[in-house]
Amino acid sequence: MSVTLVTGATGLVGSHVTRQLVERGDRVRATVRTGSIVDQIEDLGIETVRCDVLDRPAVRRAMRDVTRVFHVAGLTSLRAGADALFRVNVDGTRIVLEEALRAGVERVVHTSSVAAIGPARRGTTADERQVFRSSHHGLPYVNSKHVAENEALRVAARGLPVVIVNPAYVLGRGDVYRSSTVLVRRFMRRQIPAYVDGALNVVDVSDVARGHLLADEKGVPGERYILGNRNFTLDRLFADLSRLTGVEPPAVKLPLSIALQLATAAERLPGRPLITVAEVRAGSLWWAFRSTKAKRDLGWKPSHHEDTLVDTIAWYREREPGIVSPPGTRQPFALRVAGFGVRRASGLASTFGQ
Repeated sequence: MSVTLVTGATGLVGSHVTRQLVERGDRVRATVRTGSIVDQIEDLGIETVRCDVLDRPAVRRAMRDVTRVFHVAGLTSLRAGADALFRVNVDGTRIVLEEALRAGVERVVHTSSVAAIGPARRGTTADERQVFRSSHHGLPYVNSKHVAENEALRVAARGLPVVIVNPAYVLGRGDVYRSSTVLVRRFMRRQIPAYVDGALNVVDVSDVARGHLLADEKGVPGERYILGNRNFTLDRLFADLSRLTGVEPPAVKLPLSIALQLATAAERLPGRPLITVAEVRAGSLWWAFRSTKAKRDLGWKPSHHEDTLVDTIAWYREREPGIVSPPGTRQPFALRVAGFGVRRASGLASTFGQ
């Protein structure tokens, strides 16, 4: 029986892809690094191999008898350094796909990101045809995903059948590494003291995993497919999270220039900063997308967006009941006063500007 290889199988997206492949009837082999948290896949009875995507000999061994590859492994943290991001996301992609080509793999699904497409113009939505023009934002994660996708296409041009999927901002159950869902966790812990004006496309991890399988079954090699769902302004997203958690939303919405100054100051203090410059810059962009192509060509249908928020909230309440804030929790008094002052100042500025 042929083998389906999944890299990054212990992560949020990878674990759901792995589970759905098992349900499909595939014989799955998963790459697991030393120290990986296997909570989300240990009940599946699959084969695991010790393998870091940067270790070419280990990747080559993992490719034995493999006919399909789901390359999900990657580094997603906006706080990671550029060297680490490019090493894992770019070099790791090159190694995995070159070894897949060498092994004669019949099909590869490469997990990219909407970051590789770049944010839309404010007030609009982007699709797969958008030309990447986002390097000037200075976000290493965004740039690394763009270059990694180019690496995938480069290997595809040498004959490897690669289909690319571009998930939006992934929420849902099972984020043992606190990657993208950490936004909800921080909201529930009142660790977002302020925010800026931006937009985010939120999608459920189960839908993203199903999109991977549909890309394998129906996707056209060399093509990419956005897997997104609801476009939220940060105002609306925090309002919905507040309604569903009972935790008061952040009280302070700052102009970008002031938020960047505060983040810069926070990074200079000892310890882990509450917010970073990269997070502020990313949060200020318009990550709004449409998934028309995936729905039309793959038959992909995402679930209701509110179910995604509910599931993410429930997962953290179950996993960290003594850490996240209970319903009815308000923001600290000082922040509420600051928020009132900012809103008051903005209102006065608008009045005198008329």
